Amino acid sequence: METESVPAAQVAALRRFNRYFTRRIGALDDHYLGQNRPLGEARLLFEIAESPGGVSLRDLRGRLGLDAGYLSRMAKALESQGLVRLSAHPEDNRLRMIETTPTGLTEVKEQNRRANALAAGLLDTLTPAQRDQLIEAMTTSQRLLRLAAITVERVDAATPDARACLDAYAADIDARFPEGFDKSDLVSPEEVSGEAGAFYVAYEEARPIACGALRRLEQGVGEIRHVWVHEQARRLGLARRILEALEQEALTRGLTVVRLDTHATLTEAQAMYRACGYTEIPPYVNHVYADHWFEKQLNNAPR
Repeated sequence: METESVPAAQVAALRRFNRYFTRRIGALDDHYLGQNRPLGEARLLFEIAESPGGVSLRDLRGRLGLDAGYLSRMAKALESQGLVRLSAHPEDNRLRMIETTPTGLTEVKEQNRRANALAAGLLDTLTPAQRDQLIEAMTTSQRLLRLAAITVERVDAATPDARACLDAYAADIDARFPEGFDKSDLVSPEEVSGEAGAFYVAYEEARPIACGALRRLEQGVGEIRHVWVHEQARRLGLARRILEALEQEALTRGLTVVRLDTHATLTEAQAMYRACGYTEIPPYVNHVYADHWFEKQLNNAPR
């Protein structure tokens, strides 16, 4: 749905690019890359082949954002052609597994050869400088489109997704802090639930990849804790989005000031907080892992 915050000209430009690109690479052809299948089946076969040993249909559904019925029909079509094999998960009969057969791997190899030839043919018409310009633009586009597709949701801090994010956060900083990290320092679900606070998780293709917590310190003052992003999702701007969600949550709770602390080794976090309007302050709490303390005055101005 188009929103008032997105100019119509920008919406039209993105749709125009999508129409041109899908036509240019042959996505509308029922015989994608000259093979006897449409793009949907070709892409599904490629994704299955990228998972040696097989992958569950549930994981594929989340990864590709496909309707369960549509995915099942494509999987059965590929199976009937001898390209994939369907089976039950050895440890969970509720999960259906799918893997490529030798015939399927042969087709994927040919698919890759043709796709490489198509890409090389497009690039060959450009000068080296133009190629560099195009690749840089595409890399930027992919990064921003990936960020746009990630959702940030408030969740119950006791859910498996929330605790998995905190476990990953703890493992990351335990490896980075010279003194290690004791998981007992993590916030409990009660500290960031209900009136006490909130917990946010970022999802990419149904997978939790980032988190952040807010808890009330005192009247009008909140504290941000455990802002974490999976290593494969860093440098997208996702940490800032988590931070913004926590700040907006603080405002809805009547908190006009948020504080946080960070370790001396987390120089990139310190730089981000400063860039986001946080000012370094004297210690506001005695925290064993804190070397720098920050504060930000919040307001209700529209973003």
